[in-house]
Amino acid sequence: MKPDLTPSICLLIAVVLSGPARAAQDPPRHLQTYRQQGVDQVDIQNGRQLWYSTVNQRSCTSCHGDNPAKAGKHVKTGKAIQPMALSANAERFQDAKKIEKWFLRNCKWTLGRECSTQEKADILTWLSSQ
Repeated sequence: MKPDLTPSICLLIAVVLSGPARAAQDPPRHLQTYRQQGVDQVDIQNGRQLWYSTVNQRSCTSCHGDNPAKAGKHVKTGKAIQPMALSANAERFQDAKKIEKWFLRNCKWTLGRECSTQEKADILTWLSSQ
């Protein structure tokens, strides 16, 4: 009599498939840095509003698109931009230096100023929920 491997195979498939999904739902470790810098509460709706706000005909969606779970394209260079949502790109927001580099560059280009620590925490939280 051969052993029934069905339960073992199902468990293996569930473990393999749940790893990336679980990782995509975890808030980025970098949020802890913002908490240490004084952010007590994050406002997910403020993050969403910032993402879609337009200043001087520019918004985050200009390059990243309306849906952060889909790839975008830089408006000037045409370079592809990987999805911003953790649900579509589990590798996003893993490197603190890259996070700060792109927030600095993109906030200045999009909003005409640097983003506050609160705004970065709000946007990062909203993107983590997508």
